[in-house]
Amino acid sequence: MDRSNDTALQDLASVDAANEAPAPTPAAMQAWDVDAVPALDIGEGCTRRDLPAGPGVRVWVVDMEPGAQWPVLDHHETGESYYVIRGEVIEGEARFGPGTYVYFAPDSRHRPHTETGVRLIGINLGYSAFLAAGGSPESITHCYHPTQG
Repeated sequence: MDRSNDTALQDLASVDAANEAPAPTPAAMQAWDVDAVPALDIGEGCTRRDLPAGPGVRVWVVDMEPGAQWPVLDHHETGESYYVIRGEVIEGEARFGPGTYVYFAPDSRHRPHTETGVRLIGINLGYSAFLAAGGSPESITHCYHPTQG
């Protein structure tokens, strides 16, 4: 058996071990059962679960029942992104199913609805994080509607 590569493999293993991040400590890592997080009723057939996140970041899970529409025109001064976990969400004429990542630019508006029901996980930047990342203060123009949290 040829063992000429054994030393090279051992060297790679030691490099991998040296570069491996230590396991997170309990204070540095937290986990939640999303369905155990209290749901806020946003409108008929629409709920939102606000998840803990780092400073300046808002993370949430939205569930919409079949036939539901978001109750207000949603305006995002700092933009918004979401990922479709299950079901289908409709934005205008576009339909997005599981595995789709959707991004809305700062100062955008939308009013999603669904025929099948949908679960999304989304993220928004707070004002300070948005500005620190180079966002324009001109896009921060109004107060949040109560359903936007």
